[in-house]
Amino acid sequence: METENRTSPDRNAGRKAAEVYRAACELFDERPDWVTFFRRILGRKGIVRESYPDAELLRKFEQTRTYLKIQQMLAKLREQGIDPEVTPAEPVRVITVRIPESLHELLRDEAGDLRTSVNKLCISKLLQLIDKELVPEEATIRANLARAKREREQVRQGATAESEEDEIEKVGEDL
Repeated sequence: METENRTSPDRNAGRKAAEVYRAACELFDERPDWVTFFRRILGRKGIVRESYPDAELLRKFEQTRTYLKIQQMLAKLREQGIDPEVTPAEPVRVITVRIPESLHELLRDEAGDLRTSVNKLCISKLLQLIDKELVPEEATIRANLARAKREREQVRQGATAESEEDEIEKVGEDL
């Protein structure tokens, strides 16, 4: 019988999570601004993405208590705000999001209830984990819109054909 010297996947995942958490704690103890913490821990080139380059493993990690604790650290740092005098400059990007008026009103009300700005509320929401099943795929949306357009066209053509037949019958009756 051959003995396995390899580490079990569960144990390896646990070690990896512990390394990520240790790095997050060390950085958190330095009290950086939240942008620096995000960039170094959760950002595209942060330790989380370096440790979990596989999308499925990343999704699993994002559902752990360790990830939740890291999110809580980030939230705590966000309470401090950003001091432009201390924070190393990172370019700020502006995005425009088209949303229905009713959603905007809800966000404005929620921000008011939480005594924060709509911008800060939206950043908080963007930083949260979201189930990929709740995000519609662009290709699916386009396909559904195209199908609906074809169906409307068919209905219109059917209605036009029926009205032409009615007209022909009326002309025939008049003769």
